[in-house]
Amino acid sequence: MTLRDHAVSPLHIPVECLKGSRVCERMTKHLVMQALFRAVATRRPAAGLIHHTDRGSQYRALAYQALVSQFDMLASMSRRGNCYDNAPIESFWGTLKNELVYHQRFATREQARRSISEYIEIFYNRQRTQARLNYQSPAAFTQRFYLNQIAA
Repeated sequence: MTLRDHAVSPLHIPVECLKGSRVCERMTKHLVMQALFRAVATRRPAAGLIHHTDRGSQYRALAYQALVSQFDMLASMSRRGNCYDNAPIESFWGTLKNELVYHQRFATREQARRSISEYIEIFYNRQRTQARLNYQSPAAFTQRFYLNQIAA
């Protein structure tokens, strides 16, 4: 992965579980649309989900906004100049860089894509514990949450 590459990934905030990651050379509406399609296919969110993004042009594109509406999501954007609105996902990108990207030299973009995908899908979502989730992985926390909902 180079400084020119971009990665996007929808983050399920309550449990910080990432879904629908994509890596590409350019940050485009097509890249974020692919990530959203993958996230919806993986997660199948209920209607009314609040989909929050920064103010990037790819997220403001009419095609992207139409897709968000098509999935019955409510679009939400960061306030201009407020870096705290996207703190959870920005924190994740810092973690990804510190735990993976800065420690490897990828020979190809494909190798970088595979490594990032494995980091997110296998390590971060399923194995990496988080203090704010009672020292469980996002996947384990999510599973317990839904089991408790069924039992209640």
